Amino acid sequence: MFDVVTFGSATRDLFIRSKEFKTLKNKEFITGQGICFNLGSKIYLDDMLFTTGGGGTNAAATFAKQGFKTAYIGRIGKDSGGRAIKEELKDLRVVSFISEDNKLKTAYSIIISVSQKERTILVYNGACHYLSVKGVPFAKLKAKWFYIAGLSGKSAQVLLPIIDFAKKNKIKVVLNPGAAQLNLGLNGLKNILNTVDVLILNQEEGAKLAELPFEKEKEIFKKLDKFVRGIVVMTKGPKGVVVSDGKCVYSAGTFKEKRYVDRTGAGDAFGSGFVSGLIRTNKIEEAIKLGSANGTAVVEELGAKNGLLTKARFEKEPRWKKFKITKIKL
Repeated sequence: MFDVVTFGSATRDLFIRSKEFKTLKNKEFITGQGICFNLGSKIYLDDMLFTTGGGGTNAAATFAKQGFKTAYIGRIGKDSGGRAIKEELKDLRVVSFISEDNKLKTAYSIIISVSQKERTILVYNGACHYLSVKGVPFAKLKAKWFYIAGLSGKSAQVLLPIIDFAKKNKIKVVLNPGAAQLNLGLNGLKNILNTVDVLILNQEEGAKLAELPFEKEKEIFKKLDKFVRGIVVMTKGPKGVVVSDGKCVYSAGTFKEKRYVDRTGAGDAFGSGFVSGLIRTNKIEEAIKLGSANGTAVVEELGAKNGLLTKARFEKEPRWKKFKITKIKL
């Protein structure tokens, strides 16, 4: 029996930094500025780091570090990137049910850092977007919780079978939807949302799903609560988080980081940390505290997994003890 089984992407990540990377303001870029370096020249890097990432494996790493018996289901290529992912999961004592693609390479992300708070990510979607129903070993999935992290591309087709299996076997479900799910809208997702125990979104995703301006938090939660059976979590980046259980709204800021290195994986760290706290205590306040601490610890290190908190570290470090959370009845 697994405590948690995670589904979602698995990627090989490369972080690179160089003083030669420059920003250029130009209206041709959607964000108003771009990353530039000399064409036809050698660009020397100041630092580089290979790690692994992806919503599915990032969440699995948190659950394993928090002491839960964890399994991961996903798809990789038959290459060095895929081997690195399997080795890391093995080191974390995560049971992996991974299918391998003979044609597609393992998904890859190259994170180009210009400054502490500015980076661009080059993404190769790869094999993880081609998980099929055949790649999900349902007969082996005796579990208490399923954590579904953004199934995209062809992988989106396995969402309904996973939800149906969970419903039939009384497995609790956490959904952190990807673009494929959000594009369906509330009406398209209603049969899924009414079975979900925890829905995790960022502020932009919550606004998109509710079809409301992102600053109208009360209206967004009021609308989402009508569709979601369980808890709705909406993260707001450096501004914190807001959570509704349909009876009360809980809001909190963030822990102050000792240093800010990179935000890659912070959202996954919060979501999986929140669910870890919920599983352990069944208290939303404790879930918010652990999620927030986990997210903060990740931005203090380079890589989506390097800063993740162990159960012992979270319990022993004094900095995680005090955290202001506001609770208001609906």
